[in-house]
Amino acid sequence: MKEVTLSVPDMSCEHCVNAINNALKSLDGIEGVNIDLSSKTVAFGYQPEQVTMEKIEAALDDAGYSVADVK
Repeated sequence: MKEVTLSVPDMSCEHCVNAINNALKSLDGIEGVNIDLSSKTVAFGYQPEQVTMEKIEAALDDAGYSVADVK
C-alpha cells in the first residue's frame, strides 16, 4: 500500500469533494480517501499492483479536476 497526497486546486465546494470521492472510489485498489477542502488536498492509499497514478490522475481529470502536485 502506498500513501499519497494530491493537491487539487480546482476543488472549491462540497460538490467537488463528492465528485472527487466518487471518481477515486470507482477505481480498484484505492483505500482510505480523506479529502480536505480547506487545504485543497486529497490523501489516500492505493495498491500499485491494482491501479497506477496515471489511472488515478486520469479518473480525476475525467471528473473535471487536475492534479497540481503529488506528495
